[in-house]
Amino acid sequence: MPHGEELLTRVGRDLHAALPSPSRHPIKALDAKGMELASRDAELRAALFRLVDVTPACRSLDDLARHLAEYVEEVDERPQALEAAMRVAHTAPGRRALGAAAATGVRHMAHRFIVGESPQAALGVLGDLWKEGSACSVDLLGEATFTREEADRYAARCDEALEVLSVAAGSWPGRHLLEADSAGPLPRVNLSVKVSALTPLMRPDAPHVGREDAAQRLRPLLRRAQDLGAHLHIDMESLDALETTMELVFELLDEPEFSDGPSAGVVLQAYLRDSGQQLDRILEWARASARRPPLTVRLVKGAYWDHEVVEARRHGWTPPVFEVKAESDRNFEELTRRLLDSRPRKDEAGMPSPSNPLLRVAVASHNIRSLAHAIAHNRATGGEDRDLELQVLRGLGDELGIAIAASGLRVRSYCPVGDLVAGMAYLVRRLLENTSNDSFLGEQQRGASIEDLLAAP
Repeated sequence: MPHGEELLTRVGRDLHAALPSPSRHPIKALDAKGMELASRDAELRAALFRLVDVTPACRSLDDLARHLAEYVEEVDERPQALEAAMRVAHTAPGRRALGAAAATGVRHMAHRFIVGESPQAALGVLGDLWKEGSACSVDLLGEATFTREEADRYAARCDEALEVLSVAAGSWPGRHLLEADSAGPLPRVNLSVKVSALTPLMRPDAPHVGREDAAQRLRPLLRRAQDLGAHLHIDMESLDALETTMELVFELLDEPEFSDGPSAGVVLQAYLRDSGQQLDRILEWARASARRPPLTVRLVKGAYWDHEVVEARRHGWTPPVFEVKAESDRNFEELTRRLLDSRPRKDEAGMPSPSNPLLRVAVASHNIRSLAHAIAHNRATGGEDRDLELQVLRGLGDELGIAIAASGLRVRSYCPVGDLVAGMAYLVRRLLENTSNDSFLGEQQRGASIEDLLAAP
């Protein structure tokens, strides 16, 4: 794209200028301050994450305080506040006070990322986001299931969520930018679904077994979404579930009953070394499919980096993910360009047909350069702003979401819903992302200049 970096810089500066001032409301000790400290100290970060992980299993405040004291004892250089906490942990009243403070901090931190314990409880937050100019994708927290009964319960929760959200969304005010693009209407209700939660039989050595079992639960959800006019997005998880997930989605969406809907989508993870080949496969399917609604592709960096690296090293394999962040960021930009360039479908005269695109593209990132790059490339290649969706995570990208909406662009917040136990794995992944020393959020928090934030990876 001509003068691409200049256009990117202008877009990035405009987004940065639209960012609201940092929040000044009081935040509990284990939230912003705790994560700021954790980003500077690997031992402290490990201690806080262990505390978060164990909190739901603790039977009392005294029990929680004992765990906190045990974890912090392993930290060589402790902040003054933690030193003071350790001094009171040796008495029963002190432990109760410390346990109460720890429990409050973890709950506060969880509520920053998790919008409610149920779809009904989350309606207030979701409605407020819509009124402020942000659409939502609701994710019902819960990782892999181990029994068919658990998978049935997850599917039932998804079905109920579609109903609850559809009823509530009917009363939300009109937001044309959030409800239509060049291809036509966009559903107000958007639910993210995990295939690993729809079957206990997800195994790399027998993918067809898990695929067929998950299909029995995903097919009715697609029908339900079609009846309600909702969007169903299939999340990608760790690499061992990727092949099964892709095959399942393509097989079901190609069934004749789904040729006219519902709106559906998949996720592409840029941190995977073979993500380019995965995009080839998505495009090949989209070109061959007779479905009318365009497939939505959500491009993300990826949230299972630690899992993939540890698992690969345990087996003596080369990690399937980029181990240098700049490589992942460069791949993200390459995939962004490929997605946007592949979006137009040609009509009979060989001309691009905006009303019948091959794909809808959603770029999910908290990196202002990554978002500015997507906006700039879309504009430079003749795309309309309304045909690009930008996505952020609730709790991490709130200010950026406000800036995107204020700039007249469509933004969607990814909103987890569930209780603390079900959300623990998700919460720890978000904390890892928020405290990474080389993350964009970390650089921004440390006051990096706009020139540094927009520098090419």
